[in-house]
Amino acid sequence: MENEITVNGKHFRKSLDGEKIQVRVAEIAQQMNTDLTGKEVVFLSILNGSFMFAADLMKSVNIPSKISFVKFSSYQGTTSTEKVHELIGLNEDIKGKTVVIVEDIIDTGNTMAELLEYLKKYEPAEIKVSTLMYKSSVCKKDLPINYFGFDIPNDFIVGYGLDFDGYGRNLKDIYTITGND
Repeated sequence: MENEITVNGKHFRKSLDGEKIQVRVAEIAQQMNTDLTGKEVVFLSILNGSFMFAADLMKSVNIPSKISFVKFSSYQGTTSTEKVHELIGLNEDIKGKTVVIVEDIIDTGNTMAELLEYLKKYEPAEIKVSTLMYKSSVCKKDLPINYFGFDIPNDFIVGYGLDFDGYGRNLKDIYTITGND
């Protein structure tokens, strides 16, 4: 892939190579295999962005588990709206089970905080949070992040499931915006 690309009229430069992402995802899966052995586990992938992370993660998770999907949204274009909307709800019984949320990116933490509150009413035994990307410098919430791939700066990124108005999700590498052209 190229080091610089244009997505939906905006310019981006490669910031994280796909091979490095794959290595880190496998490391996270191995940590989960150790931590979650003997537990009844339901992975809960947050659509749309986490689909690539979840798929690659599940290829390396070797404990008995289920996966389900929910969809929440707080982004419009390149910025967070600060309002979280539930678009697709939970359809898996999680009562008494270990839930592992699989998220693509945590920035302000608002979506994750709302999701954690939402899931509590279903009485899981515990909830663990995994995210591929974490913007610790802008996170406004005290979140229990158990597994994360990369702590990144507060820049807008695309690729590996993350998009800009629906474009760029299919890129194997991650790219950081360079301008507003």
